[in-house]
Amino acid sequence: MLTRKSKLVLTKIFGFFSVIRGYNIWVVALAQYLSAIFILATEKRALDIILDWRLFLIVVASTLTIASGYIINNFYDAKKDLINRPKKAMIDRLVSQETKLKVYFGINFIVALLMFFISWRAVLFFSTYIFLIWFYSHKLKKMFLVGNITAAVLAVLPFFGILMYYKNFYHVIFAHATFLLLLILIRELIKDLENIEGDLIADYKTIPVVFGEQMAKTIISILTIATLIPVYFLIEIYDVGYMDIYFYLSLAALMFFVMLLWKATTKAEYLKLHFLLKFIIVSGVFCIVLIEPSVLIHGKKLISTY
Repeated sequence: MLTRKSKLVLTKIFGFFSVIRGYNIWVVALAQYLSAIFILATEKRALDIILDWRLFLIVVASTLTIASGYIINNFYDAKKDLINRPKKAMIDRLVSQETKLKVYFGINFIVALLMFFISWRAVLFFSTYIFLIWFYSHKLKKMFLVGNITAAVLAVLPFFGILMYYKNFYHVIFAHATFLLLLILIRELIKDLENIEGDLIADYKTIPVVFGEQMAKTIISILTIATLIPVYFLIEIYDVGYMDIYFYLSLAALMFFVMLLWKATTKAEYLKLHFLLKFIIVSGVFCIVLIEPSVLIHGKKLISTY
C-alpha cells in the first residue's frame, strides 16, 4: 500500500503532467528529429543525426521550454480555465501556484545551462523564446489578433531552432512552415470559439468576442482556403516524395472541417473541430517519413546509409 506521502507525490506528478500537457510535448520532439532527417539535413546520414548530442540538447531544450511555457500560461489562465476547462483546471490545481513558478524558473535555468554547451547564439535564441512565451502569456494573449498570431509563431519557433543549427534555408522548408503556421492559427481561432465564455469574463479581446462568431468563422474559412497556397508549392514545385498523399488528404479533411464549422454552434462541436485540426497536425508529423518511405522498409540499412 502506498503511504499518504507517496500518494501526495504521485498526485502532484499527475497534476504537473496535466499542467505541462505532457501528451503534446513528445510530438514536438519527434517532429524535430523527423524534420532534421527528412527535410533539414538530407545530406547527412540518419544515424549521424540521431546520435548528434548537440541536436539532442536542442530538442531537450525545446521540449523543456514548451513545458515551461505551458506552466506560465496555466499560471496566468488559472481563473479562466475554471470556466472553460473545469475538469482539467481541478487537476491542475493539485499543484500550487507557488510550486508552478518555482518549477518554471528552474526549467528555464536548465535550458539556459544546456544551451551554453552549444553556443552563445543558442543561449540567445532560447532566452528570447522563453521571454516571448512569458510576454505572450502575461500580455499579448489578451490582445486582439496579436495573441493568435503570436501563439502560432511561438508554436513553430522550435523548428527554426533546428533550422538555425543546420543553417539550411531551402524554400521548401518555409513552405512546410507556412502550412503548419496556418493550421496552428486556425486552431487558435477555433479555441477562441470554444472558450468564448471564459474569454468574455476574463476580458480577452479575441475575434469571436470583438466581432462575433460569424466573423470568426469567415476568417477561419479564409485561412483554410489560404492553405492551398503552400500545399500547391509543396506538391507541384518541390519534391516531397509520397508526402503529397498527406497534403491531398489534408485538403479534403480541411474542406470537411469548413463544412462542420458553419454548422457548429456549441462548445462540444467546436471541441470536435479542435481535435480534427490536432489530428491533421499530428498525422503530418508521422507522414514526414513519406518523403523517403524506404526508411520504413529497409530500416537498419537506410539508417546507416541515408
